[in-house]
Amino acid sequence: MSGFDSKAFLATLTTRPGVYRMMSVKGEIMYVGKARNLKSRVGSYFAGKGLNAKTMAMVEQIAAIEVTATASDTEALLLEFNLIKQHRPRYNISLRDDKTFPFLYLSTQQPFPRLSFYRGSRKMPGRFFGPYPRARATRETQLLLQKLFKLRTCEDTFFANRTRPCLQYQIKRCSGPCVGLVDERSYGQDVQDAIAVLEGRDRELRDDLAARMEVAAANLEFEKAARLRDQVSAIKEIQASQSMTRLAEQDIDAVALVSEGGRHCVAVVYLRGGRNLGSTSYFPRAGLAESGELLSAFLAQYYLTREVPSEILVSEEIEDADVLEQAFSERAGRAVAIRPRVRGVRARWLEMARSNAELGLRMREANAATVAEQLAGIATALGMAGSPRRIECFDVSHTMGESTVASCVVCGPEGPIKSDYRRFNIEGVAAGDDYGAMRQALERRYSWLKREEAVLPDLLLIDGGPGQLAQAEAVLAELGISGMTLVGVAKGADRRVGQERLFLAGQEVPTILPADSPALHLIQRIRDEAHRFAITGHRQRRAKARTESILETVSGLGPTKRRELLRQFGGLQGVTRASVEDLAKVRGISTQLAEQVYATLHPGA
Repeated sequence: MSGFDSKAFLATLTTRPGVYRMMSVKGEIMYVGKARNLKSRVGSYFAGKGLNAKTMAMVEQIAAIEVTATASDTEALLLEFNLIKQHRPRYNISLRDDKTFPFLYLSTQQPFPRLSFYRGSRKMPGRFFGPYPRARATRETQLLLQKLFKLRTCEDTFFANRTRPCLQYQIKRCSGPCVGLVDERSYGQDVQDAIAVLEGRDRELRDDLAARMEVAAANLEFEKAARLRDQVSAIKEIQASQSMTRLAEQDIDAVALVSEGGRHCVAVVYLRGGRNLGSTSYFPRAGLAESGELLSAFLAQYYLTREVPSEILVSEEIEDADVLEQAFSERAGRAVAIRPRVRGVRARWLEMARSNAELGLRMREANAATVAEQLAGIATALGMAGSPRRIECFDVSHTMGESTVASCVVCGPEGPIKSDYRRFNIEGVAAGDDYGAMRQALERRYSWLKREEAVLPDLLLIDGGPGQLAQAEAVLAELGISGMTLVGVAKGADRRVGQERLFLAGQEVPTILPADSPALHLIQRIRDEAHRFAITGHRQRRAKARTESILETVSGLGPTKRRELLRQFGGLQGVTRASVEDLAKVRGISTQLAEQVYATLHPGA
């Protein structure tokens, strides 16, 4: 017992709404909760009955409770969300979600808008459509709109420098606006038609296209009429492919929770403009919550960081649905309804979400069993006392010693822990010195983990042989870190997959696992992920260096002027093509500076 005097604390507690934080003896926040009545809610933990085993275990560890009274239930909800996000208490619901959902983006501010796949902040001008549950669904929609309306998908720099149409025009997926093969008015009509499809106004668009087709035929514009006819047919096929009846122009999410044996799956089915865009499954860590509270916590964490639809259908009653509705409505600037009891087509959507949650849970359990088998196999193969709970893997990537980047990826029993991934830009090491690069990355990683008293891995994988492994041994010895299994993963003689050799610290002869070994398959996956993460970072660093480095050598050309030059000419290639007169027209670039830039880019000219 922690010795916390609950009676004395409760005697002073307010009955106002607010947030409470339960603290351990070490001063860490174990749990954050919200309450409409702080005194009643906090008092329920010390009533001595009706508590599950996890809650009782937490209560026994309480050394102090901190409270913050708020003016309303909604303020309490938002404060709870921010504190959970900041502190990640171990007894709270944890939604592991590294996804940034994709959108389709139309640059409607341009004369010939571009249709593109997009992830990230939506603060720039133009129209965004989505979110889509998967990248594949986004790409398929983009391709469909290309076929139907021939909108360009090329980058602006590519578009601005064309002298003849590209392959997309040849295969009839672009109307060739870059070289004037379509006028702005006709292209604008295609853009508006694409927007109608993305907004779910298919029936309205189909009728409009049919009317335009009749007018074109009457005016003997048979090629135009044939194109409109094909568009009408394609839109009819789109409508026929939808398995669910439409609700007029509505955005709805159906959210269902399925729990079994301490595991939980929440499936979200996305419906935009009445069209089913697919589903995504999530597997929250339950903390202390029962099913209704878990679903409530999921909705708060999920929708307080995303665009909220007008309706959220849920698989069961939620106690604080009114508070969530108010918070979501204030954030969205319009009414948002949470509906647990629905009929008709909404019930069918909710049943679809429930089926997806059940399927997700079964697949998760099957995958967990496979991963558990792989981890147990690793422990046996490497002589570990038990299955590793945390694995870290390092790799180094460069091109002839240029822009060296090291990566660290992290994996646990539930798969990759992407929030813990790290990249290291290697500096002060001789070009091509892989040993030195690996040593620097390991020093930076584990000196920080030791300083912050963060979790260390059970198993450290190094992409490489005895040389790279020796660097890891030396670094850990210098830092005084022990108890970690170190393994170098080296490719076979002809570098073929399945012939990897595992070099263990203190072991001269490498361990070679069978090609069909589940343990080897997991090691390969983690090694490949580290390689992917390293090479992606290297390519980004190299591209940035090659874009900016030559301009950085021009005296008097600071970061702001460099950015303006690159923006005005669409990149370094455009700047290189520009004349001194063109360069001098850019804001902040004098004639003298333009001559310096030109001379730097054209040595000997």
